[in-house]
Amino acid sequence: MTTPEAEIRQQLIEVFGAAEYPVTDPFELIPVLPDGAATTFEAGDVTIGAMELGMEYADYQEYPYDSVEPLVEDLMTGLRAKGVFG
Repeated sequence: MTTPEAEIRQQLIEVFGAAEYPVTDPFELIPVLPDGAATTFEAGDVTIGAMELGMEYADYQEYPYDSVEPLVEDLMTGLRAKGVFG
């Protein structure tokens, strides 16, 4: 069984993997979001909005990113630090 944390991670990789790297600013990621700024990532009882990722977890992001993996790892670090996954 896949955990919400693993599902969210996979969703972030799929969506942000479509960006053209390097990415120097979070606003460069908006065009790859399926519903733009209204995009949400959902798994189990966890729902995270794209805008929430950009604002509430900005302290965990260190631009520029040369690939999707470090970006997603920083986002996941922030989500875990704020107790999103329990």
